[in-house]
Amino acid sequence: MKKLFSMVLCAMMALTLAGCGGSGDDSSTYTYSSELDIKNLDSADAEDGCSFTALHAIIDGLMKPAKDGTTTYGIAKSSEVSEDGLTHTYKLRDAKWSNGDPVTANDFVYAWHRIFKNKGNYYYMFCDGIANIAGAQELSDKIDAEQDLTDDDLNSLGVKAVDDKTLEVTTTTRVSFFDELMSFPCFYPVNEKFAEKQGDKYGKSADSILANGAFTMTKWEPGSVAEFEKNDKFYAAKDVKVDKLVMKLVQEPKVAAQSFEAGETDFAIINSDLVDKYKKDESFKNISEGFLFYIQPNLENSDLANLNVRKALSLAINRKDLCENVLKDGSQAASGFVPSGLSISPEGKDFRDEADTYTSYDKKAAQAALDEGLKELGKSEITLRLTYGTDESPMDVFATYLQNAFSGLKGLKIEMVATTKQDRIYNKQKNGDFDLSVTRWGPDYGDPTTYLTLALTNNNNNYGHWSNTEFDSIMEKVNSETDANARWQLMIDAEKIMMDDLCYIPVFEKGTATLQNTKVKNLVIKAVGVPYTFEYVSK
Repeated sequence: MKKLFSMVLCAMMALTLAGCGGSGDDSSTYTYSSELDIKNLDSADAEDGCSFTALHAIIDGLMKPAKDGTTTYGIAKSSEVSEDGLTHTYKLRDAKWSNGDPVTANDFVYAWHRIFKNKGNYYYMFCDGIANIAGAQELSDKIDAEQDLTDDDLNSLGVKAVDDKTLEVTTTTRVSFFDELMSFPCFYPVNEKFAEKQGDKYGKSADSILANGAFTMTKWEPGSVAEFEKNDKFYAAKDVKVDKLVMKLVQEPKVAAQSFEAGETDFAIINSDLVDKYKKDESFKNISEGFLFYIQPNLENSDLANLNVRKALSLAINRKDLCENVLKDGSQAASGFVPSGLSISPEGKDFRDEADTYTSYDKKAAQAALDEGLKELGKSEITLRLTYGTDESPMDVFATYLQNAFSGLKGLKIEMVATTKQDRIYNKQKNGDFDLSVTRWGPDYGDPTTYLTLALTNNNNNYGHWSNTEFDSIMEKVNSETDANARWQLMIDAEKIMMDDLCYIPVFEKGTATLQNTKVKNLVIKAVGVPYTFEYVSK
């Protein structure tokens, strides 16, 4: 009744939501509603945006997002790069963990060793083609060969604590976006003594994680809520304007919108069903979270190994209609596998403006391609399973749209496999138990390789098992090419090989419809890396 009264009162006082929303009249608390749950706070294991957002609220890496969204110093106070671009030396500031321990260079060395030792989800970020840290690829190769890593193996990694306040990192080639990488959670430090004491419980509860960032975690109820308080030991605590941060977890968009109207939250993501209701309100904002939504075909399925079948699937999708008339959240049709707005060429042009367009809608051509594919397969009809997670909006809407599009092709039957995000990824995809997986990828850093490397033969996320020696060879050249213009063209060439073979079928670049408290300033939203930074928020 109290909640209903708040909503009615808000509507009576204004015709828009301006002034509604917010954590009551409490300017010291910021409340954020998330559709997803926090998986864990272990930087060696966390791999989803919600976990990254929570993790960054409590931990700073060498670098971090600045108030304007660029990259600035975090635990590092300065850095130097050798003339050949292969040695990065970071000087650390006087920072402390929330238990009073100083943050040292060894905290980074230990954390980076640990992600390989634990075979963490993001150890590939250290390897050739991305960070290019010396010794990382060799460690990765041993993990892929199911060999146990020794201390000598780990010590071969190109990271060294010169002293407590000096960290030296060696790479095998010049990496232009190295500082940006250092703001990504897999490169965060870990307090060795604390982590070893926690063992397997590290990062799995509010009590099993230490903070060195703007906030400390005080409460975490998975699937419900996470609460944080301002960290008085944070090196920039005087600049943190809110005393409490609340993350409401696994909130349905409709519930989040009601919570916003009732003044119980400052930020809510809404779905396409609610856009028309709120799109004229001052609090309504479309943002880009940088995700590419796409279809991953399992090429170990003999039907999907046929290129004409994959062409038919891509041609059957009216991407513009899906974005403009169904999603209605600012999403736009994908024209390739590298999204727009991700990276700029040495000549100042967006990758998508220089690369070709690989998608189009043509139902007649789709049927012709399927007919040819069926002829090559010697079949009159095929059945494909379409797997999607119901707990990762708007996957259900997306999957239903695809079902309708594909079902319009004669000779193709679609079976819908509804599950959860966790089951989709960690069971069905990893075990090859899928035909078509409706999935997405968000950029970890602002370079085309954050998408292109997904198609490498040995990439852990290449669940469809596409393999192309020419593509692998070009990506190897991308990794070692020092001429920026030549490297850029190689990446354009690499994407063309992927898209000509449709190893992935890109569909749309995700926009996000949100309700945001108009009294809130300086929430940092990035399409690359950590989605949200709360350190600078003020009300």
